[in-house]
Amino acid sequence: MIYNTLGKTGLEVSRLGFGTMRLPTKADNADIDESEASKMLSYGIENGINIIDTAYPYHSKELDGNGNSEKFVGEFLKENTLRDEILLQTKSPSWLMEKRTDFDYYLDIQLEKLQTDYIDIYLLHSLTEPDWFKVRDLDVLDFLDDCLSSGKVKHVGFSSHIEVDYLIEILDEYPKWEVVLTQMNYLDEYYQSGIMGLDYLKQINVGSMIMEPLRGGRLVNNIPLEVQNLWNQAETKRTPVEWALQYLWNRDDVDCVLSGMTSLEQVKENIEIASRIDNISENDQELIREVARTYRTFLGNRCTRCGYCMPCPHGVDIINCLTEYNIAHMMNDPKASAMQYFSLIDDDSRADSCIDCKECIPFCTQMLDIPSELQKVYEYFGSEFDHF
Repeated sequence: MIYNTLGKTGLEVSRLGFGTMRLPTKADNADIDESEASKMLSYGIENGINIIDTAYPYHSKELDGNGNSEKFVGEFLKENTLRDEILLQTKSPSWLMEKRTDFDYYLDIQLEKLQTDYIDIYLLHSLTEPDWFKVRDLDVLDFLDDCLSSGKVKHVGFSSHIEVDYLIEILDEYPKWEVVLTQMNYLDEYYQSGIMGLDYLKQINVGSMIMEPLRGGRLVNNIPLEVQNLWNQAETKRTPVEWALQYLWNRDDVDCVLSGMTSLEQVKENIEIASRIDNISENDQELIREVARTYRTFLGNRCTRCGYCMPCPHGVDIINCLTEYNIAHMMNDPKASAMQYFSLIDDDSRADSCIDCKECIPFCTQMLDIPSELQKVYEYFGSEFDHF
């Protein structure tokens, strides 16, 4: 296994981290298959993975979102006396917070579930712009100060699904941030905070962790013929998983890539890839860019995210509605893409809130009939109930 220094934390972290959002489940229900999941974690740790990432809602069947992933991880580490050998990362459920004391309440629940008296890295989970303003006004920074001084948390950070401007704003408000988890893969260089965000993290020496390196598996499954034909032209032949992971590990602004693995075979494959140096040639780097360009030819519309149509007088998040629709078209997987659409865009901001006032149309640089495009978004994704 290859290790990197996680920014100013000084921690030596395996460049492949074990994400526990997609642990295997039993065939007859949504319960974690603990026997298989234990084999996966054991193999991963025995072969060099030294960081496990979980979160309050992972593997949840309850209405309050209290998931079983943290409980399973805590029991696994205790039974195998591995707690002190592993960097344990979990996340505060920011969306549940209504008052300052709620932060402490949920942290104590998580410590109990994880059967530990400290968490190595504690992240505010999945910050969007509204979430950040909400928790900031609830004195979350005071809470983080208390976490660090009490020893309950060793290092603090956040995971985010925001544009680079907001990422920088959050980073600049609190000098004690040490770790940030963002979405990145070769399709997402200019999605959300993208490569500009990674560059800023490197400049200020904040540890960078990556989620969705395979875009939920969509970069390695059902590959379009046009894309496969490009991969076949590479100087060095690689599997789709290798292309996706090595793309990230060839960047000097990526410290750790979290992979949500669902089988022992995936663990073995990812560890084998993570354990060797694979310098991608300039020709193959250009091939990756051509693959990304090819995926973009499958877009649903020509929106360039210029922003001239915003703000919508009726609160529709036009840009992000069209963006998630375009990504779903690229991947040809509306059900999987719906998770992003319904989780990152507020109820009142989704495409079905458009009243066809047409006030946005004169401002569109691509001359799109935006209300018609928003109707397509709504018809494509359907309702939240259809997917969850």
